Amino acid sequence: MVDESDDREPTDRGRRDGPLEGDSGDDRADRDGPLDRGDQEIGATVAGDTDSLLGVLPHFYRGEVSQATNAQDRIDRTTDWAITLLAAVLSLVFSSRNMPAFLLLIGMFVLSIFLFFEVRRYRFYDHWRARVRFVQENVFANALEPTGVEHPAWREELSDDLRHPTFKVSNREALSRRIRRVYGLLFSVAVVGWVFKVTLFTPEQRWTEAAELPGVPGTLVAVLLGVFFGSILALGVWPSRRQAKGEINGQEPGKWKND
Repeated sequence: MVDESDDREPTDRGRRDGPLEGDSGDDRADRDGPLDRGDQEIGATVAGDTDSLLGVLPHFYRGEVSQATNAQDRIDRTTDWAITLLAAVLSLVFSSRNMPAFLLLIGMFVLSIFLFFEVRRYRFYDHWRARVRFVQENVFANALEPTGVEHPAWREELSDDLRHPTFKVSNREALSRRIRRVYGLLFSVAVVGWVFKVTLFTPEQRWTEAAELPGVPGTLVAVLLGVFFGSILALGVWPSRRQAKGEINGQEPGKWKND
């Protein structure tokens, strides 16, 4: 009787441990991988074919617009929560004379947390927005009126940003812009509310008594709050000019659709 095991494929013990003679590492990678070299470099074939590139660009553009829209929605949700929080704290503090003024200080602390969340989200939004504008000014604008591109090496720059994504706006500038646009007003309302609470709404107490915290005199609380609010205002106006690339901010209105 013939032993059928002699006709079977070799097991792991029977297989060779080393490469075949003349079998290079690149050949093994090409053979063992799920894609061959031509499939891996399929994107390079698009670069030399104008029709293929024009077919890919709209899909890329829609994806970037979608990312920017989602990032903007996340910023709006954070702002909505910050406004809701401030409105709730103000309603609670001024609902009764017995409500302590330090609740507004807690509200400002939570507003600061929302602000730092929003700064990070704004940087992501600006990242996607910058790519959208980059495609608009170098592809679509030139397609509508071929007067030349803004960046002659726009394909290389965009490719480099896709390979190595970077934020286009610094933390400092993002913080300044969010304070200037939204949070400066929110902090101003909170500070004014605190001043009214410790003065006009507590006539039976001196303002220093109404402003004090356990173990912290009211005068020191007022000084620290003034320093905090002054820092917020300083961050809001500095830097005064936008350092990141932008076309709309700080520009005079044009003659858009006036003809």
